[in-house]
Amino acid sequence: MNNTIGPEAILAKRRSYFYPCTQHFYSNPPQIVRGDMQYVYDSTGRRYVDFFAGVSVVACGHCNGEIAQATIGQLRTLQHTTTIYLTQPMADLAERLASILPGAIRRTFFCNSGSEANEGALLLARLHTGKRGFLALEGGLHGRTALTMAVTGIPMWRADADADAGSDWVSFIPRPFAPGLAPDEAARRSIAALERILADKGDSIAAMIVEPIQGNGGIVVPPLDYFKEVKALLERHGVLLIADEIQTGFGRTGQMFAMEHYGVTPDIMTTAKALGNGVPIAAFSSTDDIAASFRRPSASTFGGNPVSSVTALAVLDYMERERLTERAAHLGSVLAAGLRRLQSRHHCVSDVRGLGLMLGMEIGGDDPNQGAARVDRILERMKDRGFLIGKNGLGRNVLAFQPPLVVGEPDILNMLEALDAVLGLESSMEEGEKPWN
Repeated sequence: MNNTIGPEAILAKRRSYFYPCTQHFYSNPPQIVRGDMQYVYDSTGRRYVDFFAGVSVVACGHCNGEIAQATIGQLRTLQHTTTIYLTQPMADLAERLASILPGAIRRTFFCNSGSEANEGALLLARLHTGKRGFLALEGGLHGRTALTMAVTGIPMWRADADADAGSDWVSFIPRPFAPGLAPDEAARRSIAALERILADKGDSIAAMIVEPIQGNGGIVVPPLDYFKEVKALLERHGVLLIADEIQTGFGRTGQMFAMEHYGVTPDIMTTAKALGNGVPIAAFSSTDDIAASFRRPSASTFGGNPVSSVTALAVLDYMERERLTERAAHLGSVLAAGLRRLQSRHHCVSDVRGLGLMLGMEIGGDDPNQGAARVDRILERMKDRGFLIGKNGLGRNVLAFQPPLVVGEPDILNMLEALDAVLGLESSMEEGEKPWN
């Protein structure tokens, strides 16, 4: 570790050479230098339990030895070609995905990132339907390309101030969640808005894109009958349903894909993140009929390259053998129960929600900024206790728990104990006691 330059030197280089849009967590950030399954280590050798997993990426753990061995083996054999040449790993991976994707979804186009996968899915919907419009949910996040930014319903992630210029072809409806509304009432409001837009514009809308669980929107889980109603309405108007499973896919929610909780098969599904366990790979997948509409030449230089494909196959092997989907369901129930116990003990916790190992704890406040400030303090204090937690939500006031699926139950219990103490410090501050430092 003597060759590390330390956090301050890295911050100085970032200030000198990065765009100002590149932000970081913590007022006193560590330099992360090593990972080992559910743990990461900083430049001083301190260990942290990772409860964010790079936003649902390293589901099989950091530097998983079995997966890394497959990656390294392929790097030594054939590192790169592109789709114009025949290689086996990409074909094997497409076949393997067809065996686990829901319903009749069996055709896949590989690319590099979730943004690119969603961009491709939106294009595919236009090609298949001959229509140009899109529907999306408020609070959704779908990428940073021009098209995916336009269907993103979180203002802070629409970096292009003119992204709304396409409002004549993008329509947003309220998500089936709102503070102060019962879940069924919020769902009915959302469905009613969908019905109105379809009645008005249905003949010009190609697809509706949704996250089964909104991640950056604050871990929002629609009622279990919501997407059945959505799908039925869309089908009446010839509108496709795109499921953005970038964060939720591959076991995180206790099902292989989160849409399985709702008993709905989308027309197009996008995946990324956990599929490569840290190696860039993404895909948009669909049925034979819909995929047949994409006939004009297209390619991705790095999409589905041999290294990424072999890594993804190793990921799927490991997930199946270690039963990580079932593990996420079990450990998610342990974590959720613990977070709800803390909610009952600390009045600053306004809600706990999620499925499997994708859980959010909303932190309240007297004004919109107070909850966000509390979350930042909690993240800092939890980091100092050896736990890395994420944050999200429209007001950045939701603690996000999305650990590697290999996290241990003792790790969860230790984290809950530390979080209990940290939330207690927040209560002490509210009561006028000396704040923790």
